[in-house]
Parts: sequence; C-alpha cells; structure tokens
Amino acid sequence: MDYVSALVPPVVMAVFFIGLIRVIVKTQGGANKAKEDAAVDAALARAQGARQSSAHTDA
Repeated sequence: MDYVSALVPPVVMAVFFIGLIRVIVKTQGGANKAKEDAAVDAALARAQGARQSSAHTDA
C-alpha cells in the first residue's frame, strides 16, 4: 500500500491544477473582458504618462 500513499499527493495536485486551468480558461473573455481590458489600458496609459513626464523633467 506504500505505492498508493506515494501516488495520492501528485494525483490530488493534478486534479486541483486541472480545475485551476479550467477556471482560468472559463473566465477569459465574457462580460468582464471589456472592464478588465479597460483597467489594463488605463494602467498602461498612467505608466506611459508618468514615464513621459519624468523624461521631460530630466531633459
């Protein structure tokens, strides 16, 4: 029965990992996609604006 106790942890981790991947794939897109994309675009715009303003003050 040692082989059963040796196989249980990897099997349990594999099941949870597959579940995690399924959740990630299912939550891509859908109703929240536009909201998430807008949040990322806003963060990138803020970062680019901060970089440009620091470049202008350094010159």
